[in-house]
Amino acid sequence: MAHPESVHSEVKPKILYFGTPVVLISTENADGSFNLAPVSSAWALGHSIVLGLGEDGHTLSNLRSRPGLTINYPEPHLWEAVERLASLTGANPVPKTKPAQTTYRADKFAAAGLSQQSSVGVRPPRVKECGVQLEAKVSGISPSASGGFAIVECGVEKVHVRQTLVIPGTQHIDPGRWEPLIYNFRHYFGLGKEHGFSYRSETPGRSLQPGRSLQPGRNLQPGRNLQTDRSLQAELQPDEPASATCGYAPQSIL
Repeated sequence: MAHPESVHSEVKPKILYFGTPVVLISTENADGSFNLAPVSSAWALGHSIVLGLGEDGHTLSNLRSRPGLTINYPEPHLWEAVERLASLTGANPVPKTKPAQTTYRADKFAAAGLSQQSSVGVRPPRVKECGVQLEAKVSGISPSASGGFAIVECGVEKVHVRQTLVIPGTQHIDPGRWEPLIYNFRHYFGLGKEHGFSYRSETPGRSLQPGRSLQPGRNLQPGRNLQTDRSLQAELQPDEPASATCGYAPQSIL
């Protein structure tokens, strides 16, 4: 009999959210106030961020008229703030295509319990509580082939990162300290332990072998190399294929 781990079944999942970072998109409303919306379809291509946005969404409507935005990456402890936004819209009246439980809220920053932080090059504010914040402008909007969604390409103009997440003396974000909130089949997760790194990694001091990780709470310092530093080698432990679940979403973010 075949081992269960080697058997695949054909399934038809309702959604295909296999696990992507959640972002909070801040845009400018027609009256000069600001909207805030969670988005689960966001990915990077070079120095552009590509967003998948619903055609009936207030965020897309704002971006068609006012292309400035901020893209903010919350960490796992902010999952409840993200979820508080999931059933809200900045559109009044609420579009009929929205789920029945959707309600209008003018100040979505306040609804989520999050703070505005002034941006440098665009009008929409950043989310102060987020460790990584991008200022961007829309460079193109295309309809999706299936309909109902738009593909929005955003050119990133400024990257703001909490100082504790940056490797001192470099322009590198420390992947051992940065942990995005992951949206996995409408459940919220943090990251598990590091398994390895790409051959293209240029992060100083990180020469971790695949399948090994430092003990909890330890981070490599610039200039230290696990392949040659015996004091660090002694601290290695087998990696555990685990990740931390933070909560779940009764509604879909998108």
